[in-house]
Amino acid sequence: MGMLYSIGEVLIDFIPQQKGKALKDVVTFERMPGGAPANVSAAVARYGQAASMITKVGEDAFADFLIEQLEEAGVRTDMIVRTKQANTGLAFVSLREDGERDFSFYRKPSADLLLEETELDASSFGRGDILHFCSVDLVESPMKQTHRKAINSMKEQGGIISFDPNVRLPLWDSAEACRSAILEFLPSAHIVKISDEELEFITGIHDEQEAIQSLFQGSVQAVVFTKGANGADLYVGKEKYGSNGFTVKVEDTTGAGDAFIGGFLYKLLELGATSENLIQFLHDEHADILRFANASGALTTTKRGAISALPSRDEVEKGLRDGSLVPCESRNKS
Repeated sequence: MGMLYSIGEVLIDFIPQQKGKALKDVVTFERMPGGAPANVSAAVARYGQAASMITKVGEDAFADFLIEQLEEAGVRTDMIVRTKQANTGLAFVSLREDGERDFSFYRKPSADLLLEETELDASSFGRGDILHFCSVDLVESPMKQTHRKAINSMKEQGGIISFDPNVRLPLWDSAEACRSAILEFLPSAHIVKISDEELEFITGIHDEQEAIQSLFQGSVQAVVFTKGANGADLYVGKEKYGSNGFTVKVEDTTGAGDAFIGGFLYKLLELGATSENLIQFLHDEHADILRFANASGALTTTKRGAISALPSRDEVEKGLRDGSLVPCESRNKS
């Protein structure tokens, strides 16, 4: 079996105790482990496949907490470097009544952006592995160059590259800088996960189908188009495979997309996918992969936080098996 390697930010999410308040009006917060790549690594580990986090954190108590939380989730932390040059990143979140979020980030820079190419040992990358990354750490920094090294090293070994842009505009000098970095790295990926809220911003194309097809460039073999509670569509070349989301009582949407792609990549690792057989596995196993991924994302929204809200594999499979997770379309018809 292969391993998932996530590269990028690991940080503290401060989640408000009160819903429905603007960030400036929130009085108390609860500390939660987070960072999209870290959430994905934790999801894969929770579901039973090997996962490792590649990042840099500060010599501070927040970093101690994050490493402990990742290890408790089953994530390998031996590729996490520590530094006294910067602090671990923080994100303050406000929650609307529907569970959606606003963010305020503290990193000028945070430690993760300082990870140097020379500090990445890619010798353990192998043919059955997956490298997952997002756009938050693609700002001009040593970490951006380290991403390039990690991607090239994994591709040389025949592993799969997964990219979730996970757009966070407050972290960029401009929207154009964010879009440019995403478009620079997108052709390096085999799998691109993109949300309905991000598609037009990234591609500049209003027509949905045309925009999705424009993402098939370079190494891209599959596009996963997520639509929140409405499920997700998987595009493998010209083939489209749809799927339903699940109706749940939403507490907090933080980490739901990460749980979805974590479930998706977990299934690929379970199947033994590589860059050579990826397309065939997606054609053959799309229904099971998407069903598990949608359930993973849905269950994560029923709790607060990201890593701390992740369900176990047994919880996902039980919900799918006993009917407690009802597809949105089915419930709407009843």
